[in-house]
Amino acid sequence: MPTYMYVARSREGKVQKGTLSAENKAALVRVLQGRGLTLERAQERSGSVRKHGPKIKTHEVMVFTRQLSTVVDAGLPLLQGLDILAEQAEDPRFGQIIQEIALDIEGGESFSEALRKHPRCFTDLYISIVASGEAGGNLSEVLLQLAEYMEAMEDLKRRIRSAMTYPVVAFSMIILIAAGLIIWVVPQFEEIFSSFDKALPVPTQILIDVSKVLRSVYALGVVAVVVMAVIAVRLYAQTPAGRYQLDAIKLRLPVFGKLLRKVAISRFSRTLSTLMRSGVAILGALEIAERTAGNEVFAKTIREAGDCVRRGETLAEPLARSGEYPAMVTRMIGIGEKAGAIDKMLTKISDFYDAEVKAAVDGLTSLIEPILIMMMGIVVGGIVIALFMPILQLSSLVQQ
Repeated sequence: MPTYMYVARSREGKVQKGTLSAENKAALVRVLQGRGLTLERAQERSGSVRKHGPKIKTHEVMVFTRQLSTVVDAGLPLLQGLDILAEQAEDPRFGQIIQEIALDIEGGESFSEALRKHPRCFTDLYISIVASGEAGGNLSEVLLQLAEYMEAMEDLKRRIRSAMTYPVVAFSMIILIAAGLIIWVVPQFEEIFSSFDKALPVPTQILIDVSKVLRSVYALGVVAVVVMAVIAVRLYAQTPAGRYQLDAIKLRLPVFGKLLRKVAISRFSRTLSTLMRSGVAILGALEIAERTAGNEVFAKTIREAGDCVRRGETLAEPLARSGEYPAMVTRMIGIGEKAGAIDKMLTKISDFYDAEVKAAVDGLTSLIEPILIMMMGIVVGGIVIALFMPILQLSSLVQQ
């Protein structure tokens, strides 16, 4: 028989909380009504982790974290703060999750244990920082640090999306425009050219041949091959070796590779800094930083660095040996270790690389825009010139 944690109200309006075993919620309602209570909310206390619960937007969790930090810092009890935030949550699913967390805490669990039941909402990093705040008695402070960390990571993601989205969309538009002209416009001109008693110029003939191929069954074969290649790459990316190889290729890409490397270093530095400032031990912090690295190449270097630290080495030494981190980064970490202020040094590194990423994104956008405009001009202009070359030749013959 399941056990429910409930919140009920008496006839006098007093709130009562507790646990009760019942066959189902309907039976729970009947039992409470027999005691003169009206059920307000109940949650089955199973202790299970909701691996398939709703996926909540990071922005929602970020706003919740900052608001909860403010509420706790103002002196309100945690449960009262959770009740307030559950009522004003924009996503009703997230409001339900907050209520479930509050009920778990009422049932005797710690805040971090209650969060652990919702892994699709709260990451290992989030839970570890909250646990360290509970242990140190500075929950409001670590929640503020956590909110600032999440805001910095969201800002970093927005910059990367802006850097990647524009060229992809613009290049896709070039391909679609070119394909539209070749598939639908070129055949109209082909009918006109068929009445010419003259060999067509080479560019025009090539354009017509390409149009015929795209309008034939061979085009379906090309599309099928492309789709199969994409599926094969995605399946390969799901294997450990595939993820590592593809991430290594990304880091070697021209222009984008340097940007992705800066992002990875910034994420690693800020994650490790936030965890250590919150009181998480360095080995535990490195394990979490490895899982949140976002790039398997850097995850491997962090994992190897953790093994070296466990054997008594400094953090800077294995990072320097990996060859993936600039000398400035490893030397600053080494100085921070010697001075006993590695968290502050990591924060400086992450701030520096955040600025580097912003500058790289701005420079990339200003560089790619004229290149894409030039590509569009070349593609569309080339198609137009190839189509009008026979007409121009014919008009020159008529004038002669």
